[in-house]
Amino acid sequence: MPRKDSLLNLRVILIRRRDALRNALAGDLSLLKELRSESPGDVIDAAYDSTQDEISSQLAEVESRELSNIENALHRMRIGKYGSCEVCNGKIPMARLNALPYATMCIECQRDLERSGASGGSRYESPEEQADESVTGEFEL
Repeated sequence: MPRKDSLLNLRVILIRRRDALRNALAGDLSLLKELRSESPGDVIDAAYDSTQDEISSQLAEVESRELSNIENALHRMRIGKYGSCEVCNGKIPMARLNALPYATMCIECQRDLERSGASGGSRYESPEEQADESVTGEFEL
């Protein structure tokens, strides 16, 4: 299948996953609010509820991060940069995009990032992230 057709198929997959995550997050957040409004029965119930709240909160955080990655991928599609590595501007192989449709780096650049991160290097920031920081004036320390 030509690359263009494969990219169009990935767009459909990303949109479906985005919609599913939005629905899941809406459900997770309403469930958390509902659980917090109930009064716990005893100490054990309170501990159990607290653990469940923490698990739900962490799951919502993971889903939110994935949703953000998907929205970034859809944005890159709209501006014509999807499938290009943010670091070297080379084409990201279709096998990688099929495995991780919101990948923003080719395997080589991702490995370099992970190696530098493991040795104390800083996290790579896309030009979009850098622009966001310069606008808001917020920087990671």
